[in-house]
Amino acid sequence: MRIVCAVAVLAAANLLNNWLARGPALYVVICVTATAALLLVARWDGLTRADLGLDAAGLRRGLRWAPVLAAVVLLVLLLLLAVPAGREAFRDARAADLSVGRLLWVTLVRVPFGTVLLEETAFRGVLWAMIRRRHGTARATAVSSLLFGLWHVLPSRGLNRSNAAVASLFGDDPAGVAPTVAVAIVATAVAGVVLCELRRRSGSLLTPMALHWAVNSLGYVFAWAAARWWLDG
Repeated sequence: MRIVCAVAVLAAANLLNNWLARGPALYVVICVTATAALLLVARWDGLTRADLGLDAAGLRRGLRWAPVLAAVVLLVLLLLLAVPAGREAFRDARAADLSVGRLLWVTLVRVPFGTVLLEETAFRGVLWAMIRRRHGTARATAVSSLLFGLWHVLPSRGLNRSNAAVASLFGDDPAGVAPTVAVAIVATAVAGVVLCELRRRSGSLLTPMALHWAVNSLGYVFAWAAARWWLDG
């Protein structure tokens, strides 16, 4: 029952963010509100801060992992940018048209306090801990990662129109939406497994949060910069 409640909170947040949210601030409000609701469900289920990876020891471990993970992401992005073929991955309309102010908002507010806060609290925090206590670590990772993949069905519908690399694979017409969504589900489910494993090994929710923030926010920064200085057209 409590797991169902947590999934229901996520389903409502997903629908609100993808169908009803108007303006960047409302997205963050919805994510923060959904995060608070999930933490209430976790408390109802009897989970402790340690179960969620948010106890003092876990936070200290996460802070040690965070700069290392951010540095790895930065290195990978720099290597991609150094290869002509890799630069196509940065040809993304969602970042290219941002002003400096909007870029700062996205990378420092929307991503960490919207996307990362909700998704990590949900999939590597509350759901993972609830399922793990009932069915073990392997099933918790599998189920939460599958749900994480399905979470991206709605936001990935326009990806083949906004990202040139995706459009080159699947086309930028309506026929390319279904394969784009299918690949997005698989890719994000696999990413979910990696993030769950980081959560398990570090004992901290801050660890997957740090990697998630670095990938999303630095990805925006590199796509924004590439559109101005490294990509033609």
